[in-house]
Amino acid sequence: MKKLVLAFFTLISFAFTAFAAELRIGTQPYPLYAPLWAAKELGYLDEEFKKAGAEYTWNVFGNGPLVNEGVRGGSIDLGTMADLPAIIAKSVGLDIVLFSNFGIGEKALALIVPTNSPIKEVKDIKGKKIAYGKGTYAQHLLAILLNDNGLKFSDITEVNLAAGDIPVALERGDVDGAVVWEQYISQLTVPGKARVIKDGTGIKLGNNISYIKRDFAKSNPKALIAYVKAVQRGAEYINNNNEEAAKLLSPVFKVSPEVLKVVLSHFEYYAKFLPRDIAEIEKVKNYVLKEKIIRKDVDIKDFVTTEYLDKAGI
Repeated sequence: MKKLVLAFFTLISFAFTAFAAELRIGTQPYPLYAPLWAAKELGYLDEEFKKAGAEYTWNVFGNGPLVNEGVRGGSIDLGTMADLPAIIAKSVGLDIVLFSNFGIGEKALALIVPTNSPIKEVKDIKGKKIAYGKGTYAQHLLAILLNDNGLKFSDITEVNLAAGDIPVALERGDVDGAVVWEQYISQLTVPGKARVIKDGTGIKLGNNISYIKRDFAKSNPKALIAYVKAVQRGAEYINNNNEEAAKLLSPVFKVSPEVLKVVLSHFEYYAKFLPRDIAEIEKVKNYVLKEKIIRKDVDIKDFVTTEYLDKAGI
């Protein structure tokens, strides 16, 4: 009889495991998503998913557009990226919702130039070669800077470069300046190879988010609640332990702990969507719609949900 009971519970356990929700996470190796990486490195993801009876897989991509392709192709369910590429993904047909934030980083996105450059202010970039990643949130900051200084994209020579290629391009003199995010800003400015002309302070919050396939969200709420709890724990760890966090994540982002301390100080990490964050996402949507980067409008009230954050008590 004991063997029969044991076999029964073993079968039940197997069935539970077999049908446990598996969240296929797609992220990028940048400090923009540091709370998620800290949650993984510290075991918070494992702990929260185990408590929820859910599972996850970890997939790393080089940039936001590649994450979007992963979701479109069906290899992942969840994507982490900046607000602009997420809006583009929604507009072109991906049935996704933004369900978790990573916080803001006004100083973590900036127009930079080589230290010895004659460029002293934004207006000086007229006629210059300026690198940025098209379709990234760097494009939006550049648009704001140009507009605020009476310039247009046609007044500069645009160079479409991946963020990781920008440091070499600047050092070789292939471009005159670049709009790029952390960790690349501090990698160049801390050792004195570049300087910041203008960052997002007061003009762009620099939101980075997590989005999820809508059908997965409806079917697996416990997995999303576990995810946001882990992200929030990661955010709190970084906010309270800057030096330790820099040492922990230095190998992940391939940045020295000394530089990473500066990088992390340029962010305010939290998982919740504050009213200012939602307003910023709306602002970005209006920009891409006006510039016809997207053809189909996106209803931000339908696009951003706080349901899983609320259920997680965040």
